Amino acid sequence: MKASPDIVRREFIGTEGKIVNSHHASYIGILGKVINETKNTFTILHEGKPKSVIKNSAVFNFKFSDGTIVEIDGALLVGRPEDRLKKSVKRLW
Repeated sequence: MKASPDIVRREFIGTEGKIVNSHHASYIGILGKVINETKNTFTILHEGKPKSVIKNSAVFNFKFSDGTIVEIDGALLVGRPEDRLKKSVKRLW
């Protein structure tokens, strides 16, 4: 998969995610499968326990089914999943 501005339109539930940077030190290193998504949070199954992570305060690495790993600032992902489809991002970098 080629990383493009359309990456924020993807479905993240079921994707492997890792927090690589955050304002909250306790979030860094959380790794697991995304099991739920709300407007402002991801719920990640980490070591058998669900952990809620605020999107706006973290930078995520997502590993997609084709093996591609993409780093995304959580601020770009804030919003309901169905509303992100309508959102247009002109440039990520």
